[in-house]
Amino acid sequence: MSGKARILVVDDSAFSRQSLVDMLESDRDIEVVGTAKDGVEAIEKTVRLRPDIITLDLEMPGMDGFSFLRWMVKERPTPVIVVSTHGNAQNVFKALDLGALDFITKPSAKALYELRLIRHELLEKVKGMKGLRGEKFRIHRIFSKRSLREDERQSSPLIPADKDGNFGVVAIGASTGGPPAVLKILTMIPPDFSAGILITQHMPKGFTASFAESLNRVVQIEVREASAGDIVESGKALICPGDSHMALRKHGKRVSVILKHPRSEDRYTPSADVMMTSAAEHFGPMSIGVVLTGMGNDGKRGVVEIKEKGGYTIAESENTAVVFGMPHEAIKTGKVDRVLPLSEIPKEIVKVITGKKLGIWKKSSR
Repeated sequence: MSGKARILVVDDSAFSRQSLVDMLESDRDIEVVGTAKDGVEAIEKTVRLRPDIITLDLEMPGMDGFSFLRWMVKERPTPVIVVSTHGNAQNVFKALDLGALDFITKPSAKALYELRLIRHELLEKVKGMKGLRGEKFRIHRIFSKRSLREDERQSSPLIPADKDGNFGVVAIGASTGGPPAVLKILTMIPPDFSAGILITQHMPKGFTASFAESLNRVVQIEVREASAGDIVESGKALICPGDSHMALRKHGKRVSVILKHPRSEDRYTPSADVMMTSAAEHFGPMSIGVVLTGMGNDGKRGVVEIKEKGGYTIAESENTAVVFGMPHEAIKTGKVDRVLPLSEIPKEIVKVITGKKLGIWKKSSR
């Protein structure tokens, strides 16, 4: 897609609509082609104006944002960024479940200054989604309670830690489009998986706990938001809190989580690079770095560190990544062992961890 990114703004508040329009049109590469005050008007303008991207409020009178999303994914798939107030995590995850690609939390108070605080994030996400094709974000049932289908289950022999108590770790970084991708991977990890899993998903404070709880309900391993002092253990996934960086420290034969306060100059919070670099330091050749869909370059430095310590690195392919930015930047380092579609990544993770435990992993597995 060439030219300006064409945006439809949907919000029942006239104040919020105008504030979002002003922020978006402050960038010369963005054009707001229309606004809508509810889902009914949003449907009419989506059909007539054919926007490239939609910003969507969820709680609106008449037809709400959820009903609009149900229509959108069936009739006219379009990248949607939910713009939601703080403290609304369950609604946001419901929207992601219905087909929204990403979200931004906005202040609940009608203060222009506070609303303008989201301007940089809004512009970055809009421009990062420019040019996305509809097939990249058709509906994924992310957090619906369900039983795993037989073809989604995967089993492997339990490979115990070696005589020194060592085992592997898988460090996964994701951003836009990441929740369904992370779910897909964890769904196919067997309950007797012989490595710990660390996950950094770009989300704000207050949402990562709900993300972990939602995943924990539908996968076979334990998933929870990381706390300082948590032990990295086989068959457990720890998700970095949204307002911190997750790193590791060793005491005795155990490795535990430490949470670091972000610096003002940090571009990404939480940071996949911080997590992966620490995983490389403490697990060396028994570490696997995985970079999934997302905009920007978080994870680029991390895969270099893991590879230089003898670990294994994987990036999601352009064919399945909703946004190819993060995987592409990782691949450009020349330190990625495999570039794979999302469906093949969990199989590769299990194969590599199993091979490393048995001492049979070779560079020829590339």
